[in-house]
Amino acid sequence: MAADAAEAHRIILVEDDTGLAELIAERLRTEGYHVLTEVDGRRACELIRKEQPDLVVLDIMLPGMDGFQVCREVQPHYSGPILILTARDDDLDEILGLELGADDYVTKPVKPRVLLARIRALLRRSNPPPMDAGAPVRITLGQVRIDASRREVTLGSNLVNLTTVEFDLFWYLATRAGQVVSRQELYQAIYHYDYDGLDRSIDVYVSRLRQKLGDDSSSPQLIKTVRGVGYLLAGDKA
Repeated sequence: MAADAAEAHRIILVEDDTGLAELIAERLRTEGYHVLTEVDGRRACELIRKEQPDLVVLDIMLPGMDGFQVCREVQPHYSGPILILTARDDDLDEILGLELGADDYVTKPVKPRVLLARIRALLRRSNPPPMDAGAPVRITLGQVRIDASRREVTLGSNLVNLTTVEFDLFWYLATRAGQVVSRQELYQAIYHYDYDGLDRSIDVYVSRLRQKLGDDSSSPQLIKTVRGVGYLLAGDKA
């Protein structure tokens, strides 16, 4: 991303490891982002409410108030994307962060190119380009209805609350209903970089989608796992 394209984007980085925070902030500033840093969770809440940044990068282990509490506290006052920093292989951290309204997460140790890719992807979703005139706007799969123009999913008559990443992943699968979609393809579509064979974020998002859509994880009927390949969204779209 060119520096002049990123200059308007303001990021709050909440990280109590000052060395890591300085490295991340320096890299983001080099890319043209305006970065504010905070080490204390309680003060971070006040800063996010006051500044209303374009994106928040939020560590979990913080003094004053942990990242989960920060996420919960700012939700009524902040509608921008939140990217959680979590310990590697801690599924509970990943799932709890998403349940509390975070839009994405990256695992520590943080790879700069991965963090940048995830930040850019979230910022693009916050400011989506106009839809192509010939592109589908609504897809119906049985009781599930997906409206891309309003970024809404309904199950029967009930609105399903999805994060930005969850919606984009579900929409991508829906436009390819009946086809097997590989993890590599999903990573390219969602994050715009290659799947490294280790990151489990797509699997976590699929698990969350199944839960929110009432798709039994032990025997899913809507989002099926194709072992060793990826996922398939079952059903004929209308």
